[in-house]
Amino acid sequence: MSDSMKDQIAEHHQAVESAIGQVELLAQMADRIVECFSSSGKLYILGNGGSAADAQHIAAELVGRFKRDRRALPAVALTTDSSILTAVANDLGAENCFSRQVEALVTEKDVVWALSVSGQSPNVVRAVASARRIGATVIGFTGRRGDTLAESCDLCFRANHSDSDRVQEVHQLAYHLICDRIDRHFAST
Repeated sequence: MSDSMKDQIAEHHQAVESAIGQVELLAQMADRIVECFSSSGKLYILGNGGSAADAQHIAAELVGRFKRDRRALPAVALTTDSSILTAVANDLGAENCFSRQVEALVTEKDVVWALSVSGQSPNVVRAVASARRIGATVIGFTGRRGDTLAESCDLCFRANHSDSDRVQEVHQLAYHLICDRIDRHFAST
């Protein structure tokens, strides 16, 4: 049992280590979000399951604070309104639960941040397509096999692993780095 745990920790380290090569990409993502906020735009974040929790986590870091005192930033997790999610899923199909929100809320001044470990989630892919039609900037977080999502984004971070737990661990580190860069910018203005 402990060998299995050691192997998992080693896999975690390898996945994190591979993220170092994408630090400039993470900086570009943070800078796009800073530009969005500085131009009176909003950030809309979405994903399923653990990625839904990550979307809420990111929104909380930006609306509240990450590490520094600064103004509240307009970030919205599209994963939190159970009435919208269940009504759209019931009436229009679950594959439309995020795209309908994007169509209703997002403008060309905004950023849509889509998280999908597989990069194949139909409701995430449809939301990204809606955001692209609107002209919003789209950033994505996915795993090694997330070609579908990655190809639809302006910028896409890919954790170099296929297992959802390893991918989500790397995603959490990466989005904390983005939040830190955004925090630093707005704390100094």
